[in-house]
Amino acid sequence: MQKELIREVVVNVVGKQVEEIADLLDSKKHVNEFIIAKKLDITINQTRNILYKLSDFGLVSSIRKKDKKKGWYTYFWKFENIKALDFLKGLLDKRIGQITNQVNSRESKQFYVCERCKLEFTEENALFMDFTCDECGDIFTVKDNSKILKELKKNLIKYQKELAIVQEEMDKEREKLDKKRQKELEKEKKEKDRLRKERAVERKKLAEKLKKASGKPAKKPAKKPAKKKAKVKTKKKVAKKPAKKPAKKAKPKK
Repeated sequence: MQKELIREVVVNVVGKQVEEIADLLDSKKHVNEFIIAKKLDITINQTRNILYKLSDFGLVSSIRKKDKKKGWYTYFWKFENIKALDFLKGLLDKRIGQITNQVNSRESKQFYVCERCKLEFTEENALFMDFTCDECGDIFTVKDNSKILKELKKNLIKYQKELAIVQEEMDKEREKLDKKRQKELEKEKKEKDRLRKERAVERKKLAEKLKKASGKPAKKPAKKPAKKKAKVKTKKKVAKKPAKKPAKKAKPKK
């Protein structure tokens, strides 16, 4: 389904005659422009002109590689599916808008037609011309819009269905891109972790090497001294001294 949608994009941009290029361009890897030219059976300049037109709309991307022997650059191209689908979505939105306006106009306004000249006129123009054709002189008749409305509504439903398919394909493509990006991020994270561990090991080896070179044994981390239990201070009992006896008074001599 996606290939058919991509073909429709190519036809809208560069024409039906080279829609085969949609099958030659891959969305996963870049393709040599000379291979594209050979398979399309056109010159390399014609191929590049087609690719440049697609590139102007952002539908393809390219990388270039230098030929070591010849010295010139060769371009490799690939299709940008999400951008191509978004481009097609824009076209469908525009068509749906135009058809919707036509349906509203046909349902709300009156149209007139010259049966002989097969010319159609709005009510304003018909009134200005006095409902008479300038070319043949016939009187205008009221236009029957039923067939036109039926066809317009049929096309409207068709484009709305196609738009839904395009939106579904865009969602799938975005989901693929998100998964791819997630894998890349995980890969980057693993690589960073690996490098971090390698640096840590190298730093450790270097530190040991320097210690050996200085002749000093590697110091062991000092142990923290155990916390001493706080002693509870108790009041010492002070022995009571015996009370001194009062000195005896000397008796007077006779």
